[in-house]
This record gives sequence, C-alpha cells and structure tokens, in this order.
Amino acid sequence: MATAFEDLRMLQAVEAIADELWKEIMTWGNFPRDVVGKQMARSADSIGANIAESYGRYHYGEKLQFLYYARGSLFETKYWINRCQKRGLLDHQKVNNYSRKLSDAARQINLFANSLKQQKRTKSKPNSIKEPSPTYNAKTETHSLFSHSDIDWLESPISQSPNL
Repeated sequence: MATAFEDLRMLQAVEAIADELWKEIMTWGNFPRDVVGKQMARSADSIGANIAESYGRYHYGEKLQFLYYARGSLFETKYWINRCQKRGLLDHQKVNNYSRKLSDAARQINLFANSLKQQKRTKSKPNSIKEPSPTYNAKTETHSLFSHSDIDWLESPISQSPNL
C-alpha cells in the first residue's frame, strides 16, 4: 500500500474525473445544474471519498465494503453521464471520454479489492496460538464408562453376542 492515501493512483484518477465534471457542471444553467449536475457531482465525489474511507479502515472486510461503495458511486456517475448525453448537456465525445476514464477507474478499484482479498487469504497470524491436536487411540485409552469386558462385548460380532 502507498504511504498516504493521496498517493493512490486510482484516487488521483477519480479526483481528476470529479474535478473535470465539476468544471463542466458549473457551465450549465440553473435547472440542469440543480436536477442533474448536483447528483452527478455528488456521485463523482463519492467515488474518491469512499476510496479514502476504505484506506482508513483497519479490517479487510471494512476496506472491501467501502471499495464496493466506491464502485457503486462510479456506476451512479456513469448513469448521470448517460443522462447528460440524452438531455444534450454533454456531447458524444465527452461522454465517451468520461466513460473510458470511469471504466479504467472501475478496473483499478476491482484490482485493489482483489489484492486486499489476496492479502487476507495469505496473511499469517503471528499472534495466534494453536495447540497441537491430540491423537486418540481407542485401543490404548482407558474408558471410564465401560469395563474391558464391556468393550470386548461391544467390539464382538452380533452372532457371538449373548441374549440376541
């Protein structure tokens, strides 16, 4: 992992996307900015915010959960970008550019999540104590519930058992 979350390339990539979208949104009129722009700006900012929150978590499960939130926000941002194209707020070229960048970011998030899963699987637990499993042998152990003749009787075939 990087020494600071600001050094994460995937975070830098999604911050750049969010900043580009912000500049784009600020050129729109009041109604589109209020209806679509605010939602898209929030979802784009949420991608990076969840990556940062994931970085600050200690347990693998929490880290993964926030990466999944980031991925969800990424897909929400893609949704809003598609709406912008349909509503004439972004041209086809800009939509393709943002979609490509978001797809790259999604791959980076997935790779990061997979690396966390791999780390969890291979991480040894140096502070755990494990006692060796005892070996049991029925022939040499003493059975306080049964006498030796009872054990012999239980181990004998049914045809040799009395009263049967």
